[in-house]
Amino acid sequence: MKAMVFPGQGSQEVGMGGELFDEFVDYVRVADDILGYSIKELCLVDPNNVLSKTQYTQPALYVVNALHYLKSKQELSEKVDFYAGHSLGEYTALFASGAFSFETGLRLVKKRGELMSTAKNGVMAAVIGLNKVQIHDVLKTNSLNNIDVANYNGPVQTIISGLLHDIEFAKSAFEARGAKFIKLPVSAAFHSRYMKTIEAAFGHYLQQFTFGSLSVPVISNVTAKPYQADSIAENLTKQISSPVHWVDSISYINATDQCDFEEVGPGNVLSKLISSISNKENNKEVA
Repeated sequence: MKAMVFPGQGSQEVGMGGELFDEFVDYVRVADDILGYSIKELCLVDPNNVLSKTQYTQPALYVVNALHYLKSKQELSEKVDFYAGHSLGEYTALFASGAFSFETGLRLVKKRGELMSTAKNGVMAAVIGLNKVQIHDVLKTNSLNNIDVANYNGPVQTIISGLLHDIEFAKSAFEARGAKFIKLPVSAAFHSRYMKTIEAAFGHYLQQFTFGSLSVPVISNVTAKPYQADSIAENLTKQISSPVHWVDSISYINATDQCDFEEVGPGNVLSKLISSISNKENNKEVA
C-alpha cells in the first residue's frame, strides 16, 4: 500500500519549487492571477522577505505541494491508497483526491492565510521528550488551563498553543519534567480555542463552495479518520481551532496494512515524524 503526505507550515524555504514553476506554467499563471503576485518570485527569491508570514506561506506551500504532486503523478506507476496532509498540507491532499480544483484550493488557502494573519497575541511552542499523557499531566498539575495542545506530531513531540504569558509561564513547568521547550516563530495560537473567531469567519466563507467526491481516502487532521464526502466544509472549518492528530492519523493508515509513505513537497519533516511513529508502534508490537 502507498500513502502520500503533504507538509504544512514550517516546511517553507526560499528556493522551494525549483524548476517545477517552469514545468507547470499554466498552473503558475493561474496562481499568479488569483494571488495578484508572482508565486515563482516569492518562493525562489522572496524579495520582500514575506515568505514566513502566514498569509504568504499558506498559498506558497499549497502551490509548491501541488506542483510536486503533479510531478509525482507523472512518474508514479503504482496507485495511491491514502492521502494525508499536516494542517495546511491537508488542502493539497484534498486537491489530489478530487475534492476541489487547483484554483478552488488556492482560493481557500489564500482566504485561510489572510484570516489567520489577523490573529494576534498568541504563540506556540514545541515540547519534546514527553509523551501525550505526560503533556496533559503537566498542564493539569500546573493549572495551565488556558493552554491547548495544537499538534500531536510524534510520540514525544507535541506543539502547544496559547497566549504569550501563559506559554512563557509553562516553559519552566515542562523543563522541570525534563522536556525540551522551544517557542516557535509564529504570531498566533494556531489550532487552539483562540482561533474560534477566525474559524467562524472561514466557515462562513466556505459556504459558497461545493466539493466533489474523493477518489482516494483523505485522512482528516480533526478526526484522524477518512473524510466523508459531506463533511469536507465542516472538517476544514474545525481544523482551524482543533488539534492536528498526526500520530493517530499515521497510526490509522499503518493499521490497515503495510504502507509506504511518500512525502510530497519541500523538506522531510513529515518523513521523520512518520518514522518515529512507526518505530514506536513496531517496538510496542515486539514488546
